[in-house]
Amino acid sequence: MPEATKPPPPAEYALLLVLATLWGGSFTLIKVALADYPPASLVALRVLIGGLVLAALAAANGLAFPRSLRRWGELFVQGLLQGALPFTLISWGELHIASSLAGVINSTVPMFAFMLSVFVLGSAPFVPRKFAGVVLGLLGVLVIAGVEAIGALEGANLLAVLAVLGASVSYACGAVFGHRFDDQPPLVTAAASLLCGSMLMVPISLAVDRPWTLAPGLETTLAALGLALLSTALASVIFFRLIRTLGSVATTSNAYLRALVSVLLGVFFLSEPLGWNVVLAAALILGGVALITWKGGTAPPAGAAQGQGARS
Repeated sequence: MPEATKPPPPAEYALLLVLATLWGGSFTLIKVALADYPPASLVALRVLIGGLVLAALAAANGLAFPRSLRRWGELFVQGLLQGALPFTLISWGELHIASSLAGVINSTVPMFAFMLSVFVLGSAPFVPRKFAGVVLGLLGVLVIAGVEAIGALEGANLLAVLAVLGASVSYACGAVFGHRFDDQPPLVTAAASLLCGSMLMVPISLAVDRPWTLAPGLETTLAALGLALLSTALASVIFFRLIRTLGSVATTSNAYLRALVSVLLGVFFLSEPLGWNVVLAAALILGGVALITWKGGTAPPAGAAQGQGARS
């Protein structure tokens, strides 16, 4: 009889909140940086700096990078799915729609991850509790958005909305694909995948934007550096750790949390009003995340014990 899985320690849930905060703030930073940086150049700078910083940290800690060409091919796919592609789609989308609206649309990641894992790949069983959590989280985000935001969604640039939705699908695919890197340190996976993403984005930036002609200001440059160091480098390490400890659907539930975090930051730092909808949304989102992430000490599904043993 398979041994029951132990619920992750509280530190993992704290990291989920940190990840939500880092990624929740990225939508605002992107909006600020786009004033001087075109989307391709902003993404190229983001993944290149983030990758170089993490690679230096990995080397300083004596961590070895993969030597297999196949593994580097997989890392290139991961860098595309989790970095270059969604970063570019969101950055371009925010040229045409508000950052808050982009954040609300991008909160659909857990739903796509759930459907991909259960119905497309069959890599996870259908768990009614997790499905209920996905629905609760989406309801919470809709409550945060409110009637006005939903109306704005109907009138927003359709291609921009589709671009951000495409980023959600890419993030979900990256979360599911990322399980194959459980056998190496998260720092190595994050550094290598970001560097692979930069191999794609830097040539595009040079060809399309001619970045040597740009004259960015201090505020936009600081926003770009914040994106690279915090929302990309640090967030990527946390992401790959949580993929191992919480799973893909549970980790992507931070998409709901970051929508809530962005509103709470506005309340505490910008003196925005705290309405009943925020309180109700908080309850729905936290309840949804709890249902998605709670493991409850249940036995793993058939075949899972072998995979878990390979990771330990």
